[in-house]
Amino acid sequence: MQKIISLLIRYVPRKYLQLFTGIGLKTLGVFYAGHQVECPICNHRYRQFLPYGRINPRQNALCPHCLSLERHRLIWVYLKEKTNFFSEKLDVLHIAPEPCFMKPFEKQHREKYITADIESPLAKVKMDIHDIPFPENHFDLVLCNHVLEHVKDDSKAMSEICRVLKPGGFAVMQVPFFSPVPDITFEDASITNPREREKAFGQDDHVRIFGKDYAKRIEKSGLKAEASKFAFELNEEKVHRNGLVRNEVLYIGHK
Repeated sequence: MQKIISLLIRYVPRKYLQLFTGIGLKTLGVFYAGHQVECPICNHRYRQFLPYGRINPRQNALCPHCLSLERHRLIWVYLKEKTNFFSEKLDVLHIAPEPCFMKPFEKQHREKYITADIESPLAKVKMDIHDIPFPENHFDLVLCNHVLEHVKDDSKAMSEICRVLKPGGFAVMQVPFFSPVPDITFEDASITNPREREKAFGQDDHVRIFGKDYAKRIEKSGLKAEASKFAFELNEEKVHRNGLVRNEVLYIGHK
């Protein structure tokens, strides 16, 4: 199973995975029936989550029902426990929307919830993150999860996110980090070969590997960066039951 999932996510484009893998994984979930873990997004329970990863799959990572990963479940718990996301109707921009979030977020915020992507067939709006087609001070929240490692100019993209956020609004801006994390973000536009990119940046569709200076890069856009250790505050039982990662830092940009 680990090898099959690894091959799928490594060689099948994301837009096709989003469209066609859901039914198969839900069926597979029958064989993982149990009560040891519970996805906080879809509330389905299993003896464990599926493995997930391109080269060295992580155990207990992927929810078979809604396709959430550890980072998605952490964001969900954070929004529920630390923000007004589920108590008010907000203007939300969700860039490169993940399927696990779309239905519950749209149910909460209705027409004020906007999904956008340059190629995803799931998004409402076709959009280049370098040129967001919305006026300034428009959104209460922007969700930008594991996107900035793919784009040509992350500084321009973050500046656009800052521009469209309302004063007092915030953005969830998660990116992957690979150990050992470099002090300075590394990028090299001359690396174009997919295999060389995978070697340099951890994935063949990445164009940079973020370093310990990520918060400073966020602040150059005009946002105030917060490296939230919310996950560190959660008790061990909740971390295990929801399939979270204890040491994951949430990067939030405040306007």
